[in-house]
Amino acid sequence: MSPRPLPTLLLTLGGTCLLAATVLLRLPSEATTAGGGASSADPLQATLPQESGAGPSLSLPHRNDLPTAQDGRHYPLVPADPAETARLLAAVEAALRAAATPSAELPALGHQQQVIYRVLAHQPGRAAQVRAALPERWQGVFDLHLRARQAFVAMHNPARRPTSLPAWRIQAPESPERLLTYYRQAAAATGIPWEVLAAVNLVESAMGRIDGVSVADAHGPMQFLPSTWAEPGIGNGGDIRDPRTAIHGAARYLVRRGGLVDIRKGLWGYNNSDLYGSGVLAYAELLRRDPAAFRGLYHWEVHYASAAGDIWLPVGYVQDRPVKVSTWLQTTPSAAPPPGSSGY
Repeated sequence: MSPRPLPTLLLTLGGTCLLAATVLLRLPSEATTAGGGASSADPLQATLPQESGAGPSLSLPHRNDLPTAQDGRHYPLVPADPAETARLLAAVEAALRAAATPSAELPALGHQQQVIYRVLAHQPGRAAQVRAALPERWQGVFDLHLRARQAFVAMHNPARRPTSLPAWRIQAPESPERLLTYYRQAAAATGIPWEVLAAVNLVESAMGRIDGVSVADAHGPMQFLPSTWAEPGIGNGGDIRDPRTAIHGAARYLVRRGGLVDIRKGLWGYNNSDLYGSGVLAYAELLRRDPAAFRGLYHWEVHYASAAGDIWLPVGYVQDRPVKVSTWLQTTPSAAPPPGSSGY
């Protein structure tokens, strides 16, 4: 993919902090295979790997005075006290992985998780306090989440946050089972790890939630330029907006850009930024270590880092042209972050 501005979802990020670190991603040649002792954490099974038990009893922070979206949820709240935030985050992480957690509760849990990490990515001092208060079980998970988010935050100039919302349609994504199948099929066909493909899908379009043309004229769930999609061996005449076709095309593109030899080089072809590669590989490493982390990532919502705060764009948001944030909030007040939930 030729050089282009930030992908659509990166435009939702802002800030200045970077946690410098190198992520080492195990390539397929180093991973176990079905013929050689497949991991019990294979996400192609009927369900993702789950931890036994129901996890800690959990009640998400709630305020009756906050406006709610059409599904009855309000913008997630982040406790001001770091120790309380750590307790909440540990409970959310456990519930997202617990076999006994009802599927109907996963969207709220994933959104709560997402907003906590979005806020802490802008506040390194507070983030360090939260990490110190977390059980050891979740500290590595925390580190990879923060590493990814802070890499993407560092790609964006906080002085240039937009005052308008984009011309997007926010839609429900494909089911997690289908997406996991597409990632694994593409990985088997090309050798590009499924975790990398999932991370690119997350970063580029929130796993297909964002349906819209980017500022660089990129299209579809993997955000391809039409010229790149038309190259022999990439789109193969398929639909640029079809999730399965786009994921397979992205895998082929990463191979073409050298991803089998150096995955960072392949990702550089996707976006000419070392920060982009670091962020994607942090999410990929999280999924490699803990495939059940996909359950939380899948339920992340679309947020847009505007000059008026970190605006939530729920499924059902439809704009055929940019709209002023202030104008949209007049009709959709539930999209505005309560104090403490924006991070900046």
